This record gives sequence, structure tokens and C-alpha cells, in this order.
Amino acid sequence: MGEFAELWRAVVLGLIQAATEFLPISSSGHLVLAPELIGDDISSLTFDVALHLGTMVAVIAFFWRDWLRIIGSGVVDIVRHGWRLKQWDSYSLLGLWIVLGTIPAVVVGLLFKDAIEENLRQPWLVGTMLIGFGVLMGAMDRWGGTVGQLLDVTPGRAVIIGVAQAIALVPGVSRAGVTITAARGLGFDRAAAARFSFLLSAPAVLGAGVLQFSEALGSDETLSWGPLMLGAFVSAVAGALVIRWLLAFLQSGTLWPFVWYRIALGLVVLSATAAGLI
Repeated sequence: MGEFAELWRAVVLGLIQAATEFLPISSSGHLVLAPELIGDDISSLTFDVALHLGTMVAVIAFFWRDWLRIIGSGVVDIVRHGWRLKQWDSYSLLGLWIVLGTIPAVVVGLLFKDAIEENLRQPWLVGTMLIGFGVLMGAMDRWGGTVGQLLDVTPGRAVIIGVAQAIALVPGVSRAGVTITAARGLGFDRAAAARFSFLLSAPAVLGAGVLQFSEALGSDETLSWGPLMLGAFVSAVAGALVIRWLLAFLQSGTLWPFVWYRIALGLVVLSATAAGLI
């Protein structure tokens, strides 16, 4: 493959990753179709690393004020109050609940990552999950509460949303989609549900990025540093823009445009599978 072609694919995959990682429409549902659109003779390791790094930068950089407040107040409260949580600031507790909500995905990922990669990436399953969890998202958006705000997260709610994030390891479910769905079902308004979903993703995205990069350094496959850096840059910038747009959209919009999109994409994936195209 020529250098220009790899750079072009870095841009395309970076844009796909940015949009599908942060919108509730499933990155795996799109990436299963990407090889058919732009070819499959691509350095998978290079672009796995690039897209994880870009996503990590986007979610950390966009919410930098939240992270400073969470970490700053957390350090102060630990020094002043120890583990007397009733005396902690709301943002200190939010940071603790984010850590708690991350545990299910870490446990499931460590135990079942290889099995998921080997057995659950069939296009028919991706299509089915796109449709099934899209319908569930629509139901929770229609009948879910609208009063819960970001600082209303509790340990129980964090664990439930964290379990939903673990389920998203199944391709086609969508991490953003299922965590927003769970939060809506627990009574959070749309913007707060999305915001907590993004904050909760940070530890998982950071861990995945570090793991991918360490695997890359120890692999026999040669990393293409030019496409890697370009893909990471595009993914980071576009990802931050997507986050900003979605949070603004959900102030007054609903999740139903994403529900219909998921159903349509799922039908495309299932049709292409039945026709032997993927």
C-alpha cells in the first residue's frame, strides 16, 4: 500500500472512530463495514493504537475542568477526611463512583477479552446487537426519567451503569449507547446521562490505549508512525467536536435519531451478511 493511501485511511478511520465511539451508534458496527469501503490490507495494529490514543486524548482533554476538580477535591478530601465519605465533596464522590463503575468492565475484559475477540465479532451478531440495543435505548429514552443530574450518581447507580459498560464489550452494543441507556433508565436526563457516560469511559479508554501501545511495542508488526500519529490526531480533534455537539444536542433533542440509525445500520449489516458480502 502506498504512503498516501495509508494516510488517507488514517483520516477515514479516525473520523469513523470519533463519531462512532462517542455517538450511541456502535464503533464495531461501522468498523465491520470499513474494510469493504476502504480495503482490508491495512496495518491493524497501527490503527488500533492510533484510534485508542486519539479517543483517550479527546475524552480527557474535553473534560479537563471536570478532571481537575475531581482529582483536586479528591486529594484534599483524602488528606483532610480520610475515608469518611460523608464529609467528602460531591466531585470527590463522583470520582470514586467513576472508579467503582469501571470495575465491571475491567473484570469482564480481563477474563473474557480473548473469547470475545475470537467468537463474538461475527457480522450477524453485530447487526442483531445494533437493532436490539437500539430498540432498548429508544424505550429507555421514551420512558426514562428526566430529573437526575451528574452529581446525583450513587454507588448503586454507578455499578449498574458500569455493568452496562461491561456488556458493551460485545460488538454492536455500543459503549456510549448502553451506558446512556442505563443512565436514562435510572432517571438521569439525557445530557447528564451522556456526560457521565463520557466520564466513565475515560479509565477504560486510558487502560485500552496503554494496553494497545504496550502490545504494539512488543509486537513483531512494524508500526507506521506517520499514519498512527495522523489517525490519533484526527480521532482526538473530531472526537472532541462530537462530544461537544452531542451534549448540546441532548439539551433539547432525543435519542431517537440514533435509534433509527442503529436499526437501519443493523439491517444493512444483516443484509450484507446474508448476501455474503461481509
